[in-house]
Amino acid sequence: MNEQDPNIPNAWPFREAARVAARLARTGKTSALFETGYGPSGLPHIGTFMEVARTSWIRRAFTELTGMPSSLLAFSDDMDGLRKVPGNVPEQDMLRAHLGQPLTKIPDPFGTHPSFGAHNNAMLRRFLDSFGFEYEFASATDYYLSGRFNHALSVVLAKHDAIKKIILPTLGPERRATYSPILPIHPRTGIVMQVPIEQTDIEANTVFWRDPETNDRFETSVLDGGAKLQWKADWAMRWFALGVDYEMSGKDLIDSVKLSSRIVQELGVEPPETFTYELFLDEQGQKISKSKGNGLSVDEWLAYAPPESLGQFMFNAPQRAKRLFFDVIPKAMDEYIVNAERAPADPDPRTNPAWHINGGYIANEPPSPIGFGMLLNLASVVNAENPDMLWGFIQAYKPDATPQSAPFLARLVDYAVRYYQDFVRPTKSFRPASPLEREALEDLATSLAALPEAADAETIQTMVYEVGKRHPFASLKDWFGCLYQVLLGQAEGPRFGGFVALYGINETISLINTSLARTN
Repeated sequence: MNEQDPNIPNAWPFREAARVAARLARTGKTSALFETGYGPSGLPHIGTFMEVARTSWIRRAFTELTGMPSSLLAFSDDMDGLRKVPGNVPEQDMLRAHLGQPLTKIPDPFGTHPSFGAHNNAMLRRFLDSFGFEYEFASATDYYLSGRFNHALSVVLAKHDAIKKIILPTLGPERRATYSPILPIHPRTGIVMQVPIEQTDIEANTVFWRDPETNDRFETSVLDGGAKLQWKADWAMRWFALGVDYEMSGKDLIDSVKLSSRIVQELGVEPPETFTYELFLDEQGQKISKSKGNGLSVDEWLAYAPPESLGQFMFNAPQRAKRLFFDVIPKAMDEYIVNAERAPADPDPRTNPAWHINGGYIANEPPSPIGFGMLLNLASVVNAENPDMLWGFIQAYKPDATPQSAPFLARLVDYAVRYYQDFVRPTKSFRPASPLEREALEDLATSLAALPEAADAETIQTMVYEVGKRHPFASLKDWFGCLYQVLLGQAEGPRFGGFVALYGINETISLINTSLARTN
């Protein structure tokens, strides 16, 4: 099986799954291990959700293709030394006093767990559990201290010089002088030491090194948590020790993937299948950074739309950079609704993003009879202060719709009011109609009045096009721009026929008359 097989559903998670299936065929394994990595020096963020969600979709596709067992390991590198104090946690001075120590040896600044690493691990697990992800959690500290990595660490020690030869050409002169893939833990201070290794004893599984401040010489075992590995060597060692078959990472780690792959080959096994995704950009097109705090968090996104919208955003074109800011939320929500609505009729629903986002489930009924963008525009026109202001219009349009009978729609109404109040209302800017636009809008009002009260959205949309064609606009785009800017006070808007059907013909005529009476 390969990703070019015409029998494989045409969706990127299936193409990735086919690569994993081909790997297992080569290696003779009978189950697949997918891994996601997490550095617990900070709190879980949107990139954490993205990696686990995308890997879960590939894992589900793998199961669909092969029927073979698999597991997803969420691995926390919690034995890493704390390099800098995160700015968003308490007890800054206390944390600074523990710089360099493993995260699981540093007191918890929140006072709720045995260590800072344990606190952040609990946050990670709570975060992943809230989305219903199926995964196994792994702690680097547990794996190192329990001896689970001992065999792999002894192999790394035996290959110490070969690994150095792989890494040294990528380092500057100063770092080259001190680099070793093995980081001994200082027996007195507990700090993860980045020092030159003077000598290795493969038989005893120990390394010799000096404290740069005291010049004391130490012999340290690399087993049972006496040392940990540098990042790229550590990644390769995990692949080797655990038999990882698949892991994805961001574009900023391309060189790390290449080097870790060379190291794991030096250790004697084939590297896992890897996938490089593009990074997110903020509204200015700059890379999202945890330290800068640009972009938005999962909690911020979920304040304005349900998780399905975030899943849709993550599903789309993972190898293309995308702006991650509040204005992408409505489009992502409506894309999901459209996909979920058409999925039951798709020849192969597995090609539909909704199949993946919903865990392989396709509902026969669409999640909402009204799109999120349409609800936003309704909220804008009525200047909604609460959801009740929208339900009268909704029930005139869909008499059977109630918050109880349409719970997904009810959630969208709540989200739409909140989004409107925080993002649309502050930026609304109406402009008066030009003489050409005034004449066209008066024509539109007259044409709407001539329609039957029960005219559907397509009939209204066709009529709106005909009105625009009767007037000398440079293009119909200018006509619809007039509708949005003069009537709604915004640069873009909904499919206008659908909006009129929802808002009401008579109400739209009143909106036109009110807008034409506006002088500025």
